[in-house]
Amino acid sequence: MATVAHPLAADSARQRQGKYLVFHLDREEFGVQVLKVREIMGLQEITAVPQTADFVKGVINLRGKVIPVIDLRLKFRMRSAEYTQRTCIIVLQVENENGSMQVGVIVDGVSEVLTIQEQEIENTPDFGDQVSLPYILGMAKVKGKVKILLDIDRVLSQQECDGLDRVMELGEQ
Repeated sequence: MATVAHPLAADSARQRQGKYLVFHLDREEFGVQVLKVREIMGLQEITAVPQTADFVKGVINLRGKVIPVIDLRLKFRMRSAEYTQRTCIIVLQVENENGSMQVGVIVDGVSEVLTIQEQEIENTPDFGDQVSLPYILGMAKVKGKVKILLDIDRVLSQQECDGLDRVMELGEQ
């Protein structure tokens, strides 16, 4: 099976190795670079903002700052699920064309922090021309399981980031 060359793939798996916060959505495990994580918190009241994408749950007030919150299950087109005691919000620092912003992502639960070595990382498999997965850094094989490593800066398109900027502005009013 061919693999997709992620922009970082040319820099080798060495550039992608490091510490990752591992979380799960349904039965799948994902990892985001620890350096992107600002905070992990339990669910709290989320203020809905009308006329936003389905995966945008709204905004929260985090120490006086309005932070947009998205449900990663819905963003990844997975089936929705009831929130549980383990459901939490990971606040991440996301870089885009407009600069830097904090975004909360709702996940089913946080598992662990792993140090993933370059030899444990493979490029993303090729799923065909119709499937574009620019937000996947690679696949990590750790402890007999595969973890999908995310480039959180690319999970949201620039258009979606622009929309979140507007959501934050509405939330501050």
